[in-house]
Amino acid sequence: MKTTASGFEPEFVEGLRSIFEEHIVFNKTLGLKITSLEAHQVRARIDMRNALVGHFSYNRVHGGVISAGLDAMGGLAVMAAIGARHMDEPVQARLHRFAKLGTIDLRIDYLRPGISEYFELRAEVMRLGSRVASTRMEFLAADGKLLSTGSAAYIVS
Repeated sequence: MKTTASGFEPEFVEGLRSIFEEHIVFNKTLGLKITSLEAHQVRARIDMRNALVGHFSYNRVHGGVISAGLDAMGGLAVMAAIGARHMDEPVQARLHRFAKLGTIDLRIDYLRPGISEYFELRAEVMRLGSRVASTRMEFLAADGKLLSTGSAAYIVS
């Protein structure tokens, strides 16, 4: 079994990327692109563009983009953690596990205005149980300044 630097098989990484960036159409609308996929942390990027503006006077990103992006990232972190937990299963069986994943609680704290040429999003799983996973997420400006944080719970069974 060949694995990447992340410890995942290339087929798993590509399958997860396809699900996250292409098949979840809203993620595609947001422009979410995975930049790092590891069992303990995931990272992605959103490039700022006109369609994401929430306040036209300041070219500030819409708060809904932040909350939806962080929610998606929490889900991606859970997917990576589940994938790592079940490395004994074939790639397609692990990818199929994500069909049951859903958000059950989400909290976003907006710390600073979302003004940047692009944004980095990070997420990690705090606890992966048999039924529920808990995550925490960050939304950062291009200069690394923390703009928003989030925490969420996801149903995994």
